[in-house]
Amino acid sequence: MREIQFREALREAMQEEMRRDKDVFIMGEEVAEYNGAYKVTQGMLDEFGPDRVIDTPIAELGFAGIGVGAAMNGTRPIVEFMTFNFSLVAIDQVINSAAKILSMSGGQYSAPMVFRGPTGNAGQLGAQHSQNFENWYANTPGLKVVVPSNPYDAKGLLKASIRDNDPVIFMESEVMYADKGEVPESEYIIPLGVANVISEGTDVTLVSFGKMVHVITKAAEELEAAGISVEVIDLRTVRPIDYDAILTSVKKTNRLVVVEEAWPLASISSEISHHVQLHAFDHLDSPVVRVASKDVPLPYAPTLIEEILPNVARTVEAVKKVMYKK
Repeated sequence: MREIQFREALREAMQEEMRRDKDVFIMGEEVAEYNGAYKVTQGMLDEFGPDRVIDTPIAELGFAGIGVGAAMNGTRPIVEFMTFNFSLVAIDQVINSAAKILSMSGGQYSAPMVFRGPTGNAGQLGAQHSQNFENWYANTPGLKVVVPSNPYDAKGLLKASIRDNDPVIFMESEVMYADKGEVPESEYIIPLGVANVISEGTDVTLVSFGKMVHVITKAAEELEAAGISVEVIDLRTVRPIDYDAILTSVKKTNRLVVVEEAWPLASISSEISHHVQLHAFDHLDSPVVRVASKDVPLPYAPTLIEEILPNVARTVEAVKKVMYKK
């Protein structure tokens, strides 16, 4: 094991898959000459050349469509969005082409490809550059949606995504690219749809994914110090969701708090809450509680950002609410 950055883990995953399979290539804005907006693709142009590391114009709809067509013709494209906020420009190609082609062609065509890039709040970037759309994409049959929380998972999940025969939405937190974590030098794959139980507990289950996993682990440490035993689950993927891992935990702890960065309406946390109350209602000693961003566009002021986003204090408060519900 060695300690590398999140961006380095992503780069290793792509490099290993491109060396293994000549049909894998990457395209997007500034991925080649500039080495990537966040330096995820640094050095890849030198190794693989301009035919496999392809700079594109600022035209997400166009290059996403090229990627879909390339995937239908037997290659495995990685399409990088500089941010998933910009993926809205390409959403027709993602949802109406990539996600639908297998079904609409009667299985004659598929789109084995990855759409990847940063998501969510990354500081004072304003409302148009600070959004979470994982629930939008998770609501689309035909897509898989992956949101890793650490370098180890990022590498193993990205390799699995590149090899998957369905189109995969791979979302990375913009503020985590420099985060370091232990990653094996040997090759490994993490299967999609399998959650990670980070720590076991008996009093309450805390579930999240992506950047918010760091919030719930810190909250769990604070709660453990107060004598509350917390089971922490990192979903890793939000389509498919590992419902079995959540239900198994809730049947043990009898309480559930779900934390996510997105807005609360029609969210991943609301889906999990429904599923648990449908399939484990008799095991709940308290209603499921969700912690999400407040239902407003994210402001620019840092004090307001702190007020709106989920944090450790709000998570601890939510856990205490389900613990002491009468």
